[in-house]
Amino acid sequence: MNGYLVFVGKRALLMFAVIFFGISAMFLVTYLSPIDPVEQVLGRLSARSNLSPEAIASTREALTAMFGTGQPMHVQYWNFWTRLLQGDLGASLMAFPTPAMELVMRGMPWTLGLLLTSTVITFVVGNLMGGLAGYFQNNRFFKAFGIVTMGLQPIPYYIVAFIILIIFGFLWPVLPISGGFSMDVRPSWTMPFILSVLQHSLLPAFSLVLVGLGGWFIGMRALVSNIVTEDYVTYAELAGVKRETIVSGYVMRNALVPQVTALAMVIGGVFSGTIITEQVFNYPGMGSLLVDAVNAGDYSTVLAVCTVSITAVAFAIFIVDLLHPLLDPRVRTE
Repeated sequence: MNGYLVFVGKRALLMFAVIFFGISAMFLVTYLSPIDPVEQVLGRLSARSNLSPEAIASTREALTAMFGTGQPMHVQYWNFWTRLLQGDLGASLMAFPTPAMELVMRGMPWTLGLLLTSTVITFVVGNLMGGLAGYFQNNRFFKAFGIVTMGLQPIPYYIVAFIILIIFGFLWPVLPISGGFSMDVRPSWTMPFILSVLQHSLLPAFSLVLVGLGGWFIGMRALVSNIVTEDYVTYAELAGVKRETIVSGYVMRNALVPQVTALAMVIGGVFSGTIITEQVFNYPGMGSLLVDAVNAGDYSTVLAVCTVSITAVAFAIFIVDLLHPLLDPRVRTE
């Protein structure tokens, strides 16, 4: 038990280090950006109404104090972490004066729901089919499934998303291709709203699942193909152990250990694919918010989205790391 707690402690320290350095690098990039958030807001305000020179000067002074852009870099960095720990990253320029973190909190449930659902489905189905294909190597169904998934795996997320958009949006319009729910449904915890959300999420999730299945299938099939030749598997078969027990307890469990490690490595890539997919299907998540913020030069919203994204991905990798001792007890002794 003490060895496992040490293992958890090391992984927790690594997670906090990743979050700290990742957010610090993100702050440095935005600090070096030529976009001035104060001038961005002033430009928007001036376009809406005629401001006097005195009003512009006082507004610029107030905005400079709010964004802290008139201070040295180390002071801005310290203030950034102080505000971040308080959950305040300033006002959004796109929806001024709405806080940027509020916009992120609105989009985060959509992205997390899409990301978690597609990742779980892809991981479970891909590894299950790959494991069965590796054990039953002469099965025609698994061979055909492998050909299809391996053909889709190299295709970028956005290409698959556009193809699905054309098929189900124009050639066979049976599913919604835009938005997170129907316009005539009020957001609430009611069955019509839940069904509408599920219906609108089918195509974005389907595009992510199609692209992700091939990698898990290929990896799992290769691992199982090597494991079935091991002596303990051969002995279990000769001893009359049930085939279901051999596949699940002897083969699949041992093959899952490196696959779980791979899951921690691809979570970031899946998140980036989610961003692109959200933009294609106009899905109201953090991906669409990030693209809009970059196009609008929204300094605060970009920082908020990236901060939450780095923290969420690092935490997801931390959780995946904790699954290793459940699959391979030898990890506890490290």
